[in-house]
Amino acid sequence: MPTLGSWPVVSFGGNNEAETNSGATVSAFCASRGCPAFYEHKTPSEIFGNVVKFERKEPVDLVGDRIGTDVGEPAFNPSFEVGNAGVVGGAIYEDVVCESTGEWVDRIGLRPLMEKSFRNDRRACTLGLEPRRYGSRPRRNRPRPTTNGFEPRKNGPDLIGIALDIEGTAQDLGAKKKESSIIPGSSLTPITKSSWLSNSGLYAFGFYDEGNGYAVGIYLAGIPQKTVVWTANRDDPPVSKNSTLLFTNDGRLVLRSSTQRQRHDYSIGDPLRLASLASMLDSGNFVLYNSSRSIIWQSFDHPTDTLLQRQRLLPGKELVSSVSETDHSTGKFRLKMQEDAHLVQYPVNTTDTAQYAYYASGTFGKGPGVTLNFDAGGHLYLLNATDVIIMNLTDGEKSTKEAIYIVRIDSDGIFRVYSYTSGTWSIEWSSSLNRCDPMGLCGVNSFCVPNGGQADCMCVPGSKIVSEVNWTAGCEKINDAAGCGNNESFTYAIQELQNTTWDHSPHSIILSLSRKKDCEEACLEDCNCDAAFFDQDGSCRKQKFPLKYVRQRGPGTALIKVATAKYTTVGGFFPKEEKEKIRMDILIIGVSLAAFGLIMSAITIVVLRKSYIWAHGMLMPKGDAKLDKDLGPCSFSYFELERMTEGFKEEIGRGAFGTVYKGVILNNVQKVVAVKRLDKVLRDGEVEFQTEMKVIGKTHHRNLVRLIGFCVDGTNRLLVYEYMSNGSLADILFAPKTPPPWDKRMQIAQNIARGILYLHEECMNHIIHCDIKPQNILMDENGCAKISDFGLAKLLQPDQTRTFTGIRGTRGYVAPDWHRKLPITVKADVYSFGIVLLEIICCRRVVDWNLPEEEAVLDEWVYRCFENGELGKLVGDEEIDMQHFERMIKVGLWCIQYEPSLRPTIKMVVHMLEGLLDVPIPPVSSSRSVI
Repeated sequence: MPTLGSWPVVSFGGNNEAETNSGATVSAFCASRGCPAFYEHKTPSEIFGNVVKFERKEPVDLVGDRIGTDVGEPAFNPSFEVGNAGVVGGAIYEDVVCESTGEWVDRIGLRPLMEKSFRNDRRACTLGLEPRRYGSRPRRNRPRPTTNGFEPRKNGPDLIGIALDIEGTAQDLGAKKKESSIIPGSSLTPITKSSWLSNSGLYAFGFYDEGNGYAVGIYLAGIPQKTVVWTANRDDPPVSKNSTLLFTNDGRLVLRSSTQRQRHDYSIGDPLRLASLASMLDSGNFVLYNSSRSIIWQSFDHPTDTLLQRQRLLPGKELVSSVSETDHSTGKFRLKMQEDAHLVQYPVNTTDTAQYAYYASGTFGKGPGVTLNFDAGGHLYLLNATDVIIMNLTDGEKSTKEAIYIVRIDSDGIFRVYSYTSGTWSIEWSSSLNRCDPMGLCGVNSFCVPNGGQADCMCVPGSKIVSEVNWTAGCEKINDAAGCGNNESFTYAIQELQNTTWDHSPHSIILSLSRKKDCEEACLEDCNCDAAFFDQDGSCRKQKFPLKYVRQRGPGTALIKVATAKYTTVGGFFPKEEKEKIRMDILIIGVSLAAFGLIMSAITIVVLRKSYIWAHGMLMPKGDAKLDKDLGPCSFSYFELERMTEGFKEEIGRGAFGTVYKGVILNNVQKVVAVKRLDKVLRDGEVEFQTEMKVIGKTHHRNLVRLIGFCVDGTNRLLVYEYMSNGSLADILFAPKTPPPWDKRMQIAQNIARGILYLHEECMNHIIHCDIKPQNILMDENGCAKISDFGLAKLLQPDQTRTFTGIRGTRGYVAPDWHRKLPITVKADVYSFGIVLLEIICCRRVVDWNLPEEEAVLDEWVYRCFENGELGKLVGDEEIDMQHFERMIKVGLWCIQYEPSLRPTIKMVVHMLEGLLDVPIPPVSSSRSVI
């Protein structure tokens, strides 16, 4: 039995006895004579020396009972108090207080040892219990200790309201023995030891297959189907087989991903709180403890898409669906336990308002503190702060005690309870039986149609599906060229969809028109109108594509403008106007023959040229053989790029959506290029490919990496960039060698800022890059910094200043706006630039746990030094003009302000860097909260 120094420690351990359905036998074990023991109203059933056994036969109220010494020696009495204890369905729980401090600690289940310091640290108030994992009530509601014990709570016993069966209780009581302890210095790899198992082997924490690599999470290992129930850092890219999960000697849980050029460390848990022990519990909860055996982090507090048995969803928290069964990154839907007692489902990136809700529990206003509870028997219900069930979502506990139950918001947006028994998963309950209920299931410009219990996605008129494989990816316009500059090439007509509506854009135009015909004409006459919604109340709302959350419900008519070409093609060459009445037979035949001859000649030339290239080992792009900088990107075949890179031999970089290889084009002179091969092309990669093509193909600036060509070949999507011979900014800033001098670093900062300024204000469509970081800043042979990797870029329309979108970017550089679910503006890039600027100034990474703890997080350390007038600590041995140094520090601190409105525009930043604007003292900003 463990002890705390020379003082005894109480450990409540279960003997796994279960006598009846109304109670369970448990034991309190004492480490030595005179240690604390558990007492209740009735005389203990058995006493064996320092072991006290007692029985629970019915629910009891033990308010005021004491845990003291069994020999009554004051010197050994640490004065434990048990207040408001009780039994519900066989589950024993306590609220425990240390008399000397008056501090209440909620407990549930008998888990690892906890301690609270006594006066003068002479004793410890220690119980073998786990803290109540779901939080506690405000301290002001706690009864204060008195000389005679505790005053009873006015509103009755503090029942936790989770009905556990006796078998489950026995497991909890014995959880101290069922822990799987993980000590600092332990590690996992995907290939060798890949997981840490719970004691029973039911749950595992570690690596699992994800995409073309591996992810870290918790999964059911004790069944044939490895069902993932929790994912760490779910939106980070999969890691390679060379990665390692480390429980470091200093107490951090780190996923280390390494490539040939660099190493990335991803923290799991709270990196600011160091752990001395970790455990994968049989409940499916992965926990980290400090040296006092207090839980400092647990996966149950950070659910992804699943709740396990005996897990709660607290007010204000939410579950977010995964993309699919095999891709556990953030999906389209979320389930939120609102603080107004409402349990509601929404699409992601929407506000918590009724217009976006597609499921609601109907419990609005039922009181504060309502939680979603999922008990051991598969019972799902809402419980208020006074432990009263306000709504049963399911019919109560299932009859199959030995089943495994989980509740999950699935990738299709429906919330379901599953049971696993006899080797099979079964659906026990669903939030909806209509597969088309989830709003936005089919993507933009598309709507859902029920089909025999399934869901089919249909495109609105004038559009086509984006992906034949992913039917929920949405639809795009067939004639995308139609618009204000192309009216002469197309004819337009209106097609109706009855009882159809969508989420109206804030930029839509509302007209007061009483007739549907007038609404149609208003849209036809407006080159910016792609669709109109006509309501029976006489309103006509015009807007552009895309149409979000299209659904067939309620009154109203959708009027979709469809463009068709005015001309039909004849012979594949010249247009013939449909209404032309002059006979052109002879001309058509002549033109067709001429066209055929030209085409055959071109084919012959291409074949001969290809043969020459093959024979001489040269690779040239299709299209523009000169790679003229003034022309658009060239088209390459996959075969050409494969030979150009020698079978994708030399990897020079890796990102969230692709890997970059070095290649060579022979075109009179040898030209080195960088070839980016997109991964996940059937889902995210396809979108990223189109984004990069649209963005980079139309951007030309000396501080942006130039796109040379592309490849669309089957499912292969590749991009060819100019090669940056000096690597990335990260390579020169963080490498062991001497970093660039101060003046050169300031020139690099100005290069980056000017590139962002072009994206934000000077190109045709304003662009939010979304992933400004040193790894995406490349250096050419002249030391000029250029921004690369537009794979996450978000385009804004000319009249648009903000957008809602899923979290993008890289941890450490992501603005708090993303996590606060605010509309994303160009100020998100300003924040990221501010972090990069501080890295440039200090020549170190934003987070470096090899440094002392107070210096580990760069922006917090910089602000502390600035506030205390100790900027010299940031300079080191470098000779720098301190006035200029302080000026640059202030620019960086302005950029990383917590509130987007306080951050300067990037144009102001450029002027500050150039010395054209004064830089005032920045306010205090709690900009970072690492979790």
